[in-house]
Amino acid sequence: MTGPSRRSLLAGTVAAAAGTAGVLAARPAAAAAPAGSPAGGAGFPAVTVGPGDPRYGDLVVGNNARWVGRPETVRLVATTEHAVRAVQDAVDGGKRISVRGGGHCYADFVFNPQVQTVIDMTPMNAVSYDAGRKAFCVEAGATLLDVYEALYKGWGVTIPGGRCHSVGVGGHVSGGGYGMLSRKHGLTVDHLYAVEVVVVGADGRARPVVATREEGDPHRDLWWAHTGAGGGNFGVITRYWFRSPGARGADPAGQLIRPPKEVLVSALALPWSALDEKAFTGLVRDYGAWHEKNAGADSPYASLCSFLTLCHQANGTVSLLTQMDAGVPDAERLLHDYVASVTASLGKGAARPMTAPVGENPPMPDLFHPRRLPWLTATKFLGTNNAALVNPTLRGAHKSAYMRKGFTDGQIAAVHRHLTRTDLRNPSSMVSLLSFGGRINAARPGDTASVQRDSVFKALFQSMWADRADDDANVRWTRESYAEVFAATGGYPVPGPATDGCYINYADTDITDPAHNRSGVPWQTLYYGANYPRLQRIKAAYDPGNVFRHPQSIALPATP
Repeated sequence: MTGPSRRSLLAGTVAAAAGTAGVLAARPAAAAAPAGSPAGGAGFPAVTVGPGDPRYGDLVVGNNARWVGRPETVRLVATTEHAVRAVQDAVDGGKRISVRGGGHCYADFVFNPQVQTVIDMTPMNAVSYDAGRKAFCVEAGATLLDVYEALYKGWGVTIPGGRCHSVGVGGHVSGGGYGMLSRKHGLTVDHLYAVEVVVVGADGRARPVVATREEGDPHRDLWWAHTGAGGGNFGVITRYWFRSPGARGADPAGQLIRPPKEVLVSALALPWSALDEKAFTGLVRDYGAWHEKNAGADSPYASLCSFLTLCHQANGTVSLLTQMDAGVPDAERLLHDYVASVTASLGKGAARPMTAPVGENPPMPDLFHPRRLPWLTATKFLGTNNAALVNPTLRGAHKSAYMRKGFTDGQIAAVHRHLTRTDLRNPSSMVSLLSFGGRINAARPGDTASVQRDSVFKALFQSMWADRADDDANVRWTRESYAEVFAATGGYPVPGPATDGCYINYADTDITDPAHNRSGVPWQTLYYGANYPRLQRIKAAYDPGNVFRHPQSIALPATP
């Protein structure tokens, strides 16, 4: 999932630092950063919060209220030095560590009973330009909308990241990062130049390491591991640097992608009253077929991203939300033709203005006819209008699939069956289909740790609710709908001609359980494919003591 919640520092050019990679000793943050670099936490002290502190309750739960922690301490860090000290204290005390960025983890990776120290990165949230690296430095506690505003207002550039405003950069980027500009510009990590990580060596000492994508960097493997392997595996991510491949010159405005000047945004409600099973089958089939046909990076539709949200019948409607670069030649006609193609089975006049909430989308009746909006205006609107992002009672269950082909008619029948069940009538139970492909698929599976590079859309099965008493019913609905759709491959989308595993940023608590994952394909393969052995070797090199671990973390390789 993805208004601005924390400040971003629009800094001027940062003085050059010698070299582009290396190990930095544990020392004051001003020395650890490039000379003159602004610290996101300048003036913010290192803070330790325990159970008796009135702030504690705010710091031990994220966006999913199913997962509430009971750590001995929460360490809020504002500089690299703070992070080093927090890690070292935990290691010296034998304390289990987890790391919080924006708090949007779908699973219990951060807040679980084993964790004794939570390192909270949220005060470390600056965005600046590093002239030495010719890259933009983004601290790991920044949230997505903060980053978009800072990069765009300061330099006219951006990164192709997620939609939801309050998602933390630390976890989002390390899991690959994906959003509405990705079909045109690739995953977020396709623009990642460097990462700073506080690691713990075999000597038990915490230290920050800067790793870049430069071929001669001795720490390049650590950079690679943070291009899709997820957070919490190798150390505490403190800072990222972004520079697009092929960028030239010294002008900061030329170092990252430029978003569209304007975008066309369309939001349609497709009422269940117009969706008998035949029309529903046609809608889902046509969405998949269109994405198969238009998956190439050279497609005139490369800048189009569209979310088809198939809500439970109790909601009354499903929705089609689409954004496209308004500067593409004949953009209005292309968008019209796309909508007509996907909704052809519904009949003329079936689409209505979105006058009520549909899944995670609020009412958007003014977008029934596509509207031209400035890119940042649209990004802020679409990123902040999800009420679930600020609902402190939210509980959720989530499962994902990378789709190389559209659903079969049998799979669509299973989706329809579960969306029309009467034993659970939750308007916020849904199957969302999310555009993929385009420039994302221009990379090879081993170029980054994000191995899934030939899918055409993603599927997200999820249910959200507020009452703990409804946990079992909603978890059961999510499990059963997903399991039936992928029944032919043991209940999970195993890598093959039609599917390619699961998205680590949509973490699934069941994926490690053979009672639910009956595919015989291990969870590591579903997330990481053939990249997993390399990730294990990197884990052994940078976290030999397995200090950084969670219920689905990269495992150390078996000793001979």
